[in-house]
Amino acid sequence: MIEIKGLNKSFGRNNVLNNIDLSINGGKIYAVLGHNGSGKTTLIKSLFGLVVPKSGGIEVNGKSIKKDFEYKRGLAYISQIARFPQNLTVVELFSMISDLRSEKMKFDELVDLFDIRKELNKKLGHLSGGTRQKVNVVSALMIDAAVLVCDEPTVGLDPSSLVKLKKLLVQEREKGKTIILITHIISLVEELADEVFLLQDGYLNFSGTVDELKKQEGDNNLEMALVKMMEHIEHG
Repeated sequence: MIEIKGLNKSFGRNNVLNNIDLSINGGKIYAVLGHNGSGKTTLIKSLFGLVVPKSGGIEVNGKSIKKDFEYKRGLAYISQIARFPQNLTVVELFSMISDLRSEKMKFDELVDLFDIRKELNKKLGHLSGGTRQKVNVVSALMIDAAVLVCDEPTVGLDPSSLVKLKKLLVQEREKGKTIILITHIISLVEELADEVFLLQDGYLNFSGTVDELKKQEGDNNLEMALVKMMEHIEHG
């Protein structure tokens, strides 16, 4: 379980997070929504310990993440843009991740699933953007982490790989894992998310299910319901 309590963060005079309270449990997919600059990235960086909050805190399984590095072993991350050492081969990257985690990780099944076996001995700098994203997905999913954070994970994926990723995310949820999904693709939210968090200008303005959001705004179309909610917030 992840508990975010009264989280505040500012950069200079810019308040990026304002008294955020969230409870995130296992066995669910949470979609974090909001326009650019809403605080989504800062919230995730705070979870990974890359940003130190002004006040408030984060607990993982009842323990504060302050001065605690072990909790990070339970986190995995699929980034929007895959940035890897260009001179490494794909298999060297997977081996390095396995060595850094002090675990022997099985990635063969994922390699075959995403059809990148023929790319294993190629340097990462020579791969296409779509193939790099497949490598990015495999490098995160090969880690048996309790929490998987996905930041626009579908960028660059072909339709077949997208379907496979969605199935894997559902499977990970069924294993009791926590999936945090940051995306602008509303159809993905509607298909996968158990709960939605809406951030706007650093404030948490909604926390609940997709159906609850639609009901609150009186619209069966999730995209339109979100637009209405954001407009209501902006205009007070």
